[in-house]
Amino acid sequence: MATPDFILALRERIGHELLWLPGMTAVVLRGSEVLLVRRADTGEWTPVTGICDPGEHPATTAVRECLEETGVRCAVEVLAWVQVTGVVEYPNGDRTQYLDHVFRCRYESGEAHVGDDESSEVGWFRLEALPPMAAMYVERVQVAVGHEGATRLEPGAGSVAAGG
Repeated sequence: MATPDFILALRERIGHELLWLPGMTAVVLRGSEVLLVRRADTGEWTPVTGICDPGEHPATTAVRECLEETGVRCAVEVLAWVQVTGVVEYPNGDRTQYLDHVFRCRYESGEAHVGDDESSEVGWFRLEALPPMAAMYVERVQVAVGHEGATRLEPGAGSVAAGG
């Protein structure tokens, strides 16, 4: 799995200590189908997931990761859920916890295919016939599909000075 350079630089300083990262899950819908990837590292089917680059809005991450991993262009419709994951410990001992932003996204264009080394398969699945998936990923899909209402997604006006 490709680890972003900024995380590698942080790991040089903190070793395997717990690292808090913003992430996202893109639940991309095309009619009654959802786009899923089979992770190359674990073999699990999941929606598209990814880590936000420094300063990147999580909605931008969703669109970028979807295109990079699957060749599919999507548009973010709504932020359906913000959650804190459990601590993830990787085989090399690195420990991470994510502030995960679950977005419901709309398919725009592109033929789904494996776009990088993070996935071994990519495909569209009917919502009522999902492949075996971990409960946390099924829940993310269900929450995104069932979400009603709107969320403001525009990036903020910039950083706020300390103390103000």
